[in-house]
Amino acid sequence: MSKGSKALEIYEAGELTVIGFYGRQILEGFTPLDCRNELETIIRDHDCRTLAFDLTGMKLLPSGMLGLFASVKKAGVDVLLYNPGREVTEVLEVTKLDSMLDLFDVDTD
Repeated sequence: MSKGSKALEIYEAGELTVIGFYGRQILEGFTPLDCRNELETIIRDHDCRTLAFDLTGMKLLPSGMLGLFASVKKAGVDVLLYNPGREVTEVLEVTKLDSMLDLFDVDTD
């Protein structure tokens, strides 16, 4: 499934929803508020209990996205981060979000 908006690409929707960012290395051209509104709709419409974000190729996440991941987790939805690169992983470690969110390396071939 590859439907979505300019901000989020939805790979799969349901209790486990998998979302990507169209292979962007840097998130620009939209705000975390844009993503928050989309995520709230996705969570509500699909009775989502787990959001998995595909971060393959991502070099930089805005601090607002980090806050968004944390607020989704605090709202009771599990957050999984697939393939966070070295740069993203370092930021997650410094902010201690790596202990709050689940990080996975997944083969994309």
